[in-house]
Amino acid sequence: MTPRLLPQFLLAVGLALLMVVTGAFTYITIGNHQTKVALKVQKPTEPTPSPKAFVLPGTIYVAQSGALYSLNAGRFHQLTPEAGWSQPALYPDGSNLLAVKNTGWYSDIYVLNRFGNVMRQVTNNSGPPRNNDTGAKDWAFYPRLSPDQGTLWLTYDQPKGGYDTGFSIWAMPFNGTMRQARLWTISGDHTGGDVQSIPLPGGGIIYTKYDFGPDQKLVGRLWFTNRAYSYGKPLTDPSEDCRQPSLSPDGSQLAMICTYEKQVSYLTIASWSGNNLGPRKNLVTNQMAAQPAWAPDGSGIAYLAPGSKAGLGTFQLWWLAKGAYTPPPPAPIPTPTPGGPHNGPLPSPSAPPPLPVVKPLEMTTGLGLDATSPIAWSS
Repeated sequence: MTPRLLPQFLLAVGLALLMVVTGAFTYITIGNHQTKVALKVQKPTEPTPSPKAFVLPGTIYVAQSGALYSLNAGRFHQLTPEAGWSQPALYPDGSNLLAVKNTGWYSDIYVLNRFGNVMRQVTNNSGPPRNNDTGAKDWAFYPRLSPDQGTLWLTYDQPKGGYDTGFSIWAMPFNGTMRQARLWTISGDHTGGDVQSIPLPGGGIIYTKYDFGPDQKLVGRLWFTNRAYSYGKPLTDPSEDCRQPSLSPDGSQLAMICTYEKQVSYLTIASWSGNNLGPRKNLVTNQMAAQPAWAPDGSGIAYLAPGSKAGLGTFQLWWLAKGAYTPPPPAPIPTPTPGGPHNGPLPSPSAPPPLPVVKPLEMTTGLGLDATSPIAWSS
């Protein structure tokens, strides 16, 4: 190397070393300042609740990583092993649980007691596949019992039409078999089908029907039918894109999740007359809400949504007290009293006070609850 080029060479080497040292220092510094809150998802039984934490009434049942858990008096208890369990649903009398066990090739419905012990298997889809096609085994999801506990309502992947198999709603004698079950709805082609039915006290069901709207987008609609094979009627419009219905304990309101065909997920309620839904009221509009469930005593609604801490996108349990959607009782109207302050025309009634600002309360942190699995809640 000529003496004239030596200074340029040394300068290039110095700059390269500076870049290496600076880059490594920057990488280490940024790494040391990154949050670690999302590195590990905890099992619900791991966290220790605060002694002053708000405690939800009754017992809540949720799913995480293929296991079922109960939440009572502020503490979680694991009911089943991590073996494909999800979608718990209570008997109407609260005595036992229904749940789904997914094997990866098929799924079945079981009866569990409230401690998670298997009492009996209701469906049996483990038989040999038809025509040696392992994809031809059947899937049973979203079990619900009728109010008299005599009929099991479920989502089932029959009838099959080749590779295009949509889910439909079936009604099966609870002490019978799928051979005795009756098909209630037929889903549209390439839609995903009819899922998550709710049997009504007066007969019939509300369920989510996935279908193509006028703009050819696949959307969810809440649907009502009271006869097998009948067309029934839609309860929501395609533009609302609603799913996951949940009926209040007194049967007067319906909670649901609506997206309005956007990348949002609102917690919405409406009054229910037994045939029709009233005006919608969006309660939570700044979260990706899922799976609403009413408290048995009517004190509020629980739902699933991502955690509030930065970097933690897993779904947690949230609580919204009824003060967020139930107006306070009106003030008493004074009664005229001879010689008293209202001895004459009564003052005009004032407008009802606005609802107080009630914000959702995050009940768990660090968990990863299954947002496709409904919440079950007993008193």
